[in-house]
Amino acid sequence: MADVTVVDSKIANLGNLVRALQAIGVTATVSDDPAVISRSSRVILPGVGAFSAGIEELRAKGLHHAIQDVASSGTPLLGICLGMQLLLDSSTEGGFHVGLGLISGTVVAIPSKDTQGRRERKVPHIGWSSIFPRSVDTRWADSILSDTRAAEYFYFVHSFMAVPIDQNTILAQSTYDGTEINAALAEKNVTGVQFHPERSGPAGLALLAKFSRMEKC
Repeated sequence: MADVTVVDSKIANLGNLVRALQAIGVTATVSDDPAVISRSSRVILPGVGAFSAGIEELRAKGLHHAIQDVASSGTPLLGICLGMQLLLDSSTEGGFHVGLGLISGTVVAIPSKDTQGRRERKVPHIGWSSIFPRSVDTRWADSILSDTRAAEYFYFVHSFMAVPIDQNTILAQSTYDGTEINAALAEKNVTGVQFHPERSGPAGLALLAKFSRMEKC
């Protein structure tokens, strides 16, 4: 397994992720040094909490430029939970906030009511949900999900969801109480997952192992 650099943005509990990577034989370097991140062979951007706090932390340390450099260089980049949302252009969480702009789209709240506006939906979405391809034409081959079976369960914790402009960037979806959630997005070498692979048992470890084998494009 190749080495992976985990971005230490102070917006995530990195312990579980580092232990998961170690469990599959990956050497995980945790760094908040833009220079280290820019020259890494694979980068993971984890995150929990509010979008505004997350992007502010990245900008304060110049990490936003380093992550954008990673993306433009063709280096495999994986965003997890808030880290996935930060990959998009913007978020409406607590106002309007500009993201990293690596996947065109925005982040919006999970609707608190059903489509008829009558039944309350429990938010945040917490727990195990299965994921599936967006359509019959969506292929997981050569993606981070190539070793994942359709309908596999992963662990989610989130109140907001990513909505990309290009539907073709939607790699996988999940259904939460009648609402479709975009569970994974991919744009060339940039991938985001809304769920937490490090908390998703063998399926999550398989996904992280696949990422650790991905090559620069």
